[in-house]
Amino acid sequence: MDELKAVLALEDGTIYEGLGFGAPGRTAGELVFDTSMTGYEESLTDPSFVGQILMMTYPLIGNYGVADPDLHPERFESGRIQPGGFVVREACTRPSHRDSVMTIDEYLKMDGVPGIQGIDTREITIHIRDEGVMNAALEVSSGEIDAESLVTEAKERPPLSEFDFVQLVSTDRPHFHQVGDGKRVDDLDALRAAKRCVVIDCGMKRSIVREVARNGADVVVLPYDATPDQIASYEPDFLMATNGPGDPVRVEPTIETIGKLAPDVPIMSICMGHQLTALAFGAKTYKMRFGHRGGNHPVKDLVRDRVYITTQNHGFAIEPDSLENTGFEVTMKNLNDGSIEGLTHQDYTIMTTQFHPEATPGPHDSLFLFREFIDSLP
Repeated sequence: MDELKAVLALEDGTIYEGLGFGAPGRTAGELVFDTSMTGYEESLTDPSFVGQILMMTYPLIGNYGVADPDLHPERFESGRIQPGGFVVREACTRPSHRDSVMTIDEYLKMDGVPGIQGIDTREITIHIRDEGVMNAALEVSSGEIDAESLVTEAKERPPLSEFDFVQLVSTDRPHFHQVGDGKRVDDLDALRAAKRCVVIDCGMKRSIVREVARNGADVVVLPYDATPDQIASYEPDFLMATNGPGDPVRVEPTIETIGKLAPDVPIMSICMGHQLTALAFGAKTYKMRFGHRGGNHPVKDLVRDRVYITTQNHGFAIEPDSLENTGFEVTMKNLNDGSIEGLTHQDYTIMTTQFHPEATPGPHDSLFLFREFIDSLP
């Protein structure tokens, strides 16, 4: 690994000096932490991290290397690294795994993403928990780094809610996936299942398509701003509104579409999709102090009287009081802070989860929700 310097500066003036890895360069974004112990390939490629600098609380990252994305596509949620920067305690230089083809340093270099190591990520996590998420700036260089200019950049960067990130990560054209293995095919005529799902792509994790296909449906993926008429033309048996980056209130086309189609088409929504579905019925969302990101979040299922350990990645949540007169019933709650994790509707076929039932990385406690929802459809 090249000997590089790195500085991470927060908008409150806190400065951390460490060693650089990945690509030399400078980036800025909202600094967030993820408590997952494994799954850095999946986390790094999750489009929900666009506009952010990702920090891992687990101290050793990269110990099993990085697999070939073509041979192991199940480990990668998109085609590239999505956060603007990466922060770890230690980046492993000698990974050990039969599938490893590169180090985490080489992977970041390949996509031009800077990283910093050699700093106390758990201390920074405590700082964020106390003060709330904030903007940060990161520079990796072989020369001198002006730390104060990084602080200034972090202070002057607009808050996350002022950016429209979804349009950067949504697909720009329809694509099609077959039932079973989710294999991508050239056109609609290649689809063959009795049930068809239209996925509204707000920054979709690939594993969502994979789980829908595994559970009995063909998949048509459309852009986030697809109109109700465009969606209806594919004759869906149900819709899936996906995860995505940024503030959900800015994704107005999807909110409007969900509201128009909900009376006629069943809807399953995940993460940001959960929030967009609530917004479509007049509910409100709020920005959380530091969000939920990781693979170890306990959720109580109020209907089944069960607890699931879930994978999560979100910085916004639904305001509970705003659900009055929307027709929604809260079906799941987070056991750490009581935030809303699931909804169903009294009049329409709608099921939402704030967490990711498809996991990757994470526990498989709630994978059954895909099968249950799809099997419930006529």
